[in-house]
Amino acid sequence: QVQLVESGGGLVQPGGSLRLSCAASGSIFSSDIMGWYRQAPGKQRELVAAIEIGRVTNYADSVKGRFTIFRDAKNTVYLQMSRLKPEDTAVYYCNIRRPRISGIDTYWGQGTQVTVSS
Repeated sequence: QVQLVESGGGLVQPGGSLRLSCAASGSIFSSDIMGWYRQAPGKQRELVAAIEIGRVTNYADSVKGRFTIFRDAKNTVYLQMSRLKPEDTAVYYCNIRRPRISGIDTYWGQGTQVTVSS
């Protein structure tokens, strides 16, 4: 079983920065794809950033150059967010996707609110 616990959300002014953390526990594999999604009111959940084995990363176009995802040796994944905009306001969810022969196992954290407002 996998548990994901996010922290670091809050209220920040436009142009500010925040760092989200997600501590993963349980059976975590180096091949797991760890990522961050977000969901704004009235919108679908969307991928923000993901990191794969070998530190390969991908980002949503809307956050490229402003957000950075990284993972440490203790299975914590971070999302460093800079130059935040009001449109970044959303609940941010940590995610693990685990490819298997039969499909993909997916795990979610409980979410953390990020509000960008003056």
